[in-house]
Amino acid sequence: MATSKPVLEVIIGSTRPGRVGGAIAQWFYELARAHEGFESELVDLAEVNLPLFDEPQHPSRQQYVHEHTKRWSEIVSRADALVFVIPEYNHSINAAIKNAIDYLHVEWRYKPFGLVSYGGASRGMRAAQVLKPSLVALKMPYAGDVTISLPITPVVEGVFKGDEQLVKAAGVLLDELARLTPVFQALRA
Repeated sequence: MATSKPVLEVIIGSTRPGRVGGAIAQWFYELARAHEGFESELVDLAEVNLPLFDEPQHPSRQQYVHEHTKRWSEIVSRADALVFVIPEYNHSINAAIKNAIDYLHVEWRYKPFGLVSYGGASRGMRAAQVLKPSLVALKMPYAGDVTISLPITPVVEGVFKGDEQLVKAAGVLLDELARLTPVFQALRA
């Protein structure tokens, strides 16, 4: 009997019009699809379209009343590992990614995560440093990151092409996720 591969969700964290996060996420998603360790899904928070957190109960209770929350819960529940593709806004994370994370609680537990951050000279690293403690507090193990300087490697005509160094960093992240994911799948079981 063949076993199915774990599901890796690549989440586009930016929702603003004119964003470059979709192109960067598409680049990483294509690398993830080529990786032997996962079935990969691309999830766009702009399409998920969550309003500012509006559930009456704490997410740890999983007593969701809104359809958008139930759909989001189903999406995240499918994942065995996640990669968040995040911009840096004002030396921090953007509101859409934090809002999406805060909607859920149990669904995140024991799922390894990686970060693909992007920005100017800082390569989005300040956003990554802000996001890590929230995810670790949800019992998500950190697998690594890829940081992208847009002035050095820009999105051109809606397409991002990572250089050799970025492709290598993405491969290291994917390999680490592939090592961690089965361990935490067993823990969740």
